[in-house]
Amino acid sequence: LNPWDVMLCVSGTAIACENALVVAIICYSPALRTPMFVLVGSLATADLLAGLGLILNFVFQYVIRSETVSLLTVGFLVASFAASVSSLLAITVDRYLSLYNALTYYSERTVLCIHTMLAGAWGVSLCLGLLPVLGWNCLHDRATCSVVRPLTKSNVTLLSASFFLIFLIMLHLYIEICKIVCRHAHQIALQQHFLTASHYVATKKGVSTLAIILGTFGASWLPFAIYCVVGDPDYPSVYTYATLLPATYNSMINPIIYAYRNQEIQRSMWVLFCGCFQAKVSFRSRSPSDV
Repeated sequence: LNPWDVMLCVSGTAIACENALVVAIICYSPALRTPMFVLVGSLATADLLAGLGLILNFVFQYVIRSETVSLLTVGFLVASFAASVSSLLAITVDRYLSLYNALTYYSERTVLCIHTMLAGAWGVSLCLGLLPVLGWNCLHDRATCSVVRPLTKSNVTLLSASFFLIFLIMLHLYIEICKIVCRHAHQIALQQHFLTASHYVATKKGVSTLAIILGTFGASWLPFAIYCVVGDPDYPSVYTYATLLPATYNSMINPIIYAYRNQEIQRSMWVLFCGCFQAKVSFRSRSPSDV
């Protein structure tokens, strides 16, 4: 057994378990039907599928060796991770809109916008996943192979370019969100004639959280995306594994950042596992604009 494949399988198992719990909580709780939780559910579903894809890839690689199965598994992984990254972008757009258009955020137009974004994200992800199956692979022309077999160099270049574009959009939106948060804190300070310590701490915490979110996303995916562009298929496979494994960690961290820290989901977990909610335990409902 290749130890790198084992680590990817273990990573996939952890990803699947974490995100399966999030999906179960959101499906179990009727209260979690707001646009924010629809987006979190989409992210958790994509990461759940990605985790299952890593497990299936390990099983089929060592149990059932077939070119057709290999293409299907790789396509499944591409679609799942693409949907995960696209869902992260949709969450970023939602957070920006919840602050920029706070007064009209809870309108039906917002719900339609969220569903349209998710439909587009999953549609594009499915198309990207089908490309290897439909013939964009290097099974019959080894010279076109990329560092991720059986994907072609042009295929991974397209995927990497899409990632860089999404990362830049998210970076721009998070900078705008930081500006809005700081502007709101300044307006509150003007109304109260001074900036209280609590406002300063809240603003600093919000900006720090945004930096952690974007930094985690970039640190996980950027090395793999860059290596897909500059790497050569003749390089040792350890380089591919060493950059791909951290990329999978993003799907492992997503539930912690976007789900388990949310107090509505924490309350639903109490209900799901304990069968009852202790009223004496206080939870504060978080708004979509909370960062």
